[in-house]
Amino acid sequence: MNGGLVVKEIDRLCSVLNNAMRTMLSKKKNVLVAVIRSRRDRDALMKKRWYRIPVLHMPKKKFTHIAFYQPAVFGKKGKRIAYYARVRKTKIVKRVALLPDEKYHPRAHDDYVYCGLGKIQKLDQPIKNIIPRRISFGFTDLKTLLSARDVLELYGVLPTEQIVEKRLKQFGITSIPEFTISLCGRRFRIDLAIFCPNGKIAVECDNKKAHASKAQKIKDAVKNSCLRRNDWRVIRLKERDIVEHLDCCILRIKKVVASPVKRPSSYLIEGAG
Repeated sequence: MNGGLVVKEIDRLCSVLNNAMRTMLSKKKNVLVAVIRSRRDRDALMKKRWYRIPVLHMPKKKFTHIAFYQPAVFGKKGKRIAYYARVRKTKIVKRVALLPDEKYHPRAHDDYVYCGLGKIQKLDQPIKNIIPRRISFGFTDLKTLLSARDVLELYGVLPTEQIVEKRLKQFGITSIPEFTISLCGRRFRIDLAIFCPNGKIAVECDNKKAHASKAQKIKDAVKNSCLRRNDWRVIRLKERDIVEHLDCCILRIKKVVASPVKRPSSYLIEGAG
């Protein structure tokens, strides 16, 4: 074989190996998704390159990077992750050591984990909280962080509400996503609310991860009860049914939309059929 061709083949194989190694390593890099709660904290991040976590709330899982979620307080630049950084060092310090101007703060002498950061990296495109979810500490990997466009993608959560809403629209049924209502002295968020001549319908899209715990099941039961007592008909759709039997789910909703309320108190429909 020609010497030049051998060199080219070796270079090609090395390139393939390097790409494979980069992919493998990126999967191993745990990224902590954290919240920047104020403009002052963002200034500390961008100018001084540090982030703080209360020792009491420090995640047990190790992480190599932090991605920074900016909530609605940041206006047009809120509800998104735009920046991330590698963690260079950590140490435990008193809050007052980090924020000396707040020496009278109630937690001034509490222990915090100081995370010293490397260069603050800006994502090519921000990761938006399209279906507004409450964001707290969570984990993803670097490869997912660099490719995601929706916060849900970071945690492997399917946008089931969007899937159902889009399909309903194709069938001529208008739904209101993330409809908020106060009932029984509580505030509830309905995944998809439908208002039709035959009454009010609440469509709940239950993600497997989010609705598996006993605590969440209790919350769901309370929500169902309050909605029923206020003349809502509730349809709960499981993630698996939405993914595998979407049209069956839509058919169930269409039947409820077309049927009049049979009694003053509304009822609950579980599953996709």
